[in-house]
Amino acid sequence: METLPVIDMGALFDRGDAAGRARVAHEIARACEAHGFFYLTGHGIGLETQRELEAQSRRFFALPLEEKLAIDMARGGRAWRGFFPVGGELTSGVPDLKEGLYLGIDLTADHPRVKARLPMHGANLWPAALPGLKVAAEAYMAGATRAAAALMEGFSLSLGLDDDYFRDAYTSAPTVLFRIFHYPALGPGGEDWSRSWGVGEHTDYGLLTLLAQDAHGGLQVKAPGGWIEAPPLEGALVCNIGDMLERLTGGRYRSTPHRVRNVSGQDRLSFPLFFDPDFTARMVPLPGAEAVTGAEGRWDGASVHDFEGTYGDYLLGKVAKVFPNLVDEALA
Repeated sequence: METLPVIDMGALFDRGDAAGRARVAHEIARACEAHGFFYLTGHGIGLETQRELEAQSRRFFALPLEEKLAIDMARGGRAWRGFFPVGGELTSGVPDLKEGLYLGIDLTADHPRVKARLPMHGANLWPAALPGLKVAAEAYMAGATRAAAALMEGFSLSLGLDDDYFRDAYTSAPTVLFRIFHYPALGPGGEDWSRSWGVGEHTDYGLLTLLAQDAHGGLQVKAPGGWIEAPPLEGALVCNIGDMLERLTGGRYRSTPHRVRNVSGQDRLSFPLFFDPDFTARMVPLPGAEAVTGAEGRWDGASVHDFEGTYGDYLLGKVAKVFPNLVDEALA
């Protein structure tokens, strides 16, 4: 059985460890050229932080639906934050069998980007009955964002660039979005959903995703030889690259299709954090990068190399297909 590689990124937190950083960068290049997916250890997020996030998230999804709908995404307006129920998110036009909570960098009303009414910037929505969820989620997000920023230094080195190339060119003010997803084992009428897709085949939009999973698994990755399982490894995160990293590298690193089917018979939780370019950054390929891939073989039949514009342009175009009911609000 083909499996995903495991990379210990610990050396990326130590600028003085040139040999260790070069080793990690080499492993990143190999993983991205082979799969676009790998497991990540040495990321600095403790098991207790992960376990507390899982415990608080289970409490949230166990709330009555009307309590969860008190922070419905429609209340988040153009910030696109809050709760959505099962079937409220679409992948490839098909409702996903999951519910979730959308979060991001928490910005106050007087922040310049909020005052400028930039879509997908604003305040998070939290359930009043569970103050512990905010504490747990913010602690995890801080650790995952720190890990992602360090990991991008490894990506820079893996491409023969200066350590800070991505930070200076694209992520000095990154777009950081965080999701808490719940995949119920059974439908509202007791239907067995183990043969249905929690999330259909797709790629992510930006630079990279860091994913924590509970013990139940269900993630599948489209490797060169076919679909493979990416089961949870205790304490480890799954990392995958997105469409914009494929575009920036001219296709040397490709965003890999993946999907979720919860066959465990238990309710499943997952926690993806998306570390992506500045919303306003233009997506200009890296020095010397020429497009070597097109639409062939991509799940959606579209080439990321045909895109011109800012990351915000690309993101809004994609997310509009996921939450079509919120498009008018976000762009009003």
